[in-house]
Amino acid sequence: MIKSMTGFGKSVCELPAKRITIEIKSLNSKQLDINTRVPNLYREKDLAMRNIISQKLQRGKVDVTFYVESMIPDKIPQVNEEVIGAYHSQLKSVADKLNIGDNTDFLRLIMPLPDTMKTPPAELAEEEWQTVSSALNEAIDHLNSFRLQEGESMQKDVTARSTSIKNLLEEIAPFEKQRTEKIKNRIKENLSEFNNNTSVDENRFEQELIYYLEKLDISEEKVRLGNHIQYFNETMDEGDAVGKKLGFIAQEMGREINTLGSKANDSDIQHIVVKMKDDLEKIKEQILNIL
Repeated sequence: MIKSMTGFGKSVCELPAKRITIEIKSLNSKQLDINTRVPNLYREKDLAMRNIISQKLQRGKVDVTFYVESMIPDKIPQVNEEVIGAYHSQLKSVADKLNIGDNTDFLRLIMPLPDTMKTPPAELAEEEWQTVSSALNEAIDHLNSFRLQEGESMQKDVTARSTSIKNLLEEIAPFEKQRTEKIKNRIKENLSEFNNNTSVDENRFEQELIYYLEKLDISEEKVRLGNHIQYFNETMDEGDAVGKKLGFIAQEMGREINTLGSKANDSDIQHIVVKMKDDLEKIKEQILNIL
C-alpha cells in the first residue's frame, strides 16, 4: 500500500505543571525537510527529535510545533543579592558623603536598576523528556495513519488511470490493419499521380512499402508500454517509499506513448494517444505526493 506525503498528527502530553499539545504536519518534498518550533526548554533535544522523526518519516516537508500551557513558568526570576548588595554599598557611601539621612529607601532605588533580578536557565528533567518523546512518537503514528488513508485513495485513482491506459492500448489493435491499408493505398495513389505513363515494378514497390511500414511499426512500443504498466502496478503493492520509483516508471511510460504518437500516422490512433497522455499526466500529478 502506498503512502501520501501529506498528513497531520496530534497528541497531548499531560505533565504535573503543564500541558503540551504536539502537532506535526507534512507536505510533499523531494527529501526529508524537518522544521521544529518548540520552546527553548526543549531546544537541547532538537537533534533527538529529528532522529525520532527521520526513523519514521522517510520523505516530506515536516513541521513540528509544541503548544505549552504551563501553570508555573519554566524560568522564575530570582533576586540577585550580590548585585543589590553592591548597589547598596555604593548608594550608602554617596548618601554618607552628602549627609543624606539614614531613612532613605535604598531598596526602592535599587530594584529598577539593571541586573537586580536574575533568571537561571531552566533544566529539562529526563522524566519530562521521556513523556514528551512518547507524545511525539504518538503524533508521528497519527500522521502515518493519515498518510495511509490518503495513500489508499490515491492508489485507487492511480490504478484506475493505469488500467485506463492499458485498455486504451488494446483499443489500438483494430486500427493497425486499417492503418496499414491506408498507408499502402495513399502511397499507390501518390505514385500513380507522378507516373501516369510509366509502369511500376510491383516487387520493388512491395519492398519499399515493407521498409516504410517497418519504420512505422509500433509493436515494440506497445509491448514495452504494456510491461511498464504491469511493473508500475506491481511497484505500488511493494509498500512504503515507492514514489520516486513510480516516477521513473511513469517517465518510461511517457516515452513509449510519445513514440506511439509520433509513429501512428493515423488520426484514430492519435486520438487514443492523446487520451493516454491525459491519464499519464494525472498519474504524474499524484506521484508527486506519493512517499
